[in-house]
Amino acid sequence: MANRSLVWNVARKCFTLGIIGVTVSDRYASVVPIRGASMSPTFNPRATSPAGPVSDDYVLVEKFCLEKFQFSPGDVIVYRSPSNYKEKHVKRVIALPGDWVGTRQTYDVVKVPEGHCWVEGDNSDCSMDSRSFGPIPMGLIQGRVSHIVWPPQRIGAVERKYPQGRVKSY
Repeated sequence: MANRSLVWNVARKCFTLGIIGVTVSDRYASVVPIRGASMSPTFNPRATSPAGPVSDDYVLVEKFCLEKFQFSPGDVIVYRSPSNYKEKHVKRVIALPGDWVGTRQTYDVVKVPEGHCWVEGDNSDCSMDSRSFGPIPMGLIQGRVSHIVWPPQRIGAVERKYPQGRVKSY
């Protein structure tokens, strides 16, 4: 009987910790792997070098910003793909609702509609972003990337960069 009681106590504690972990991950913060070279050199800086990536960067995604969609240009966000909800992408916010964005390739100027934002990858040569599919709905955003947590030599806050001269707010 003592073994049965011990197993039950361990199982109950594991279940409780699991529920707490899922709640924290869903509502407050989570850790997400970054794959690919679209955000290089901010993430996976060796992805574009001949040696290739040694490992993926893992980042901390905070979700407090989702309550009132509190984003600023230069923030790095995680969002669900507008064309395939199962895919998650990581890009930098360039413009918010009401801003006018100048595109580099076509020299067009696009107004970001209400409830949307314009996102782009730091490595424009290999990034599928708003230049490909237009502004993304804010409802697809999963959170804001605040820190790199792995690998150890890259641990630190994510820098907020903002492209000058491409966005006009009226």
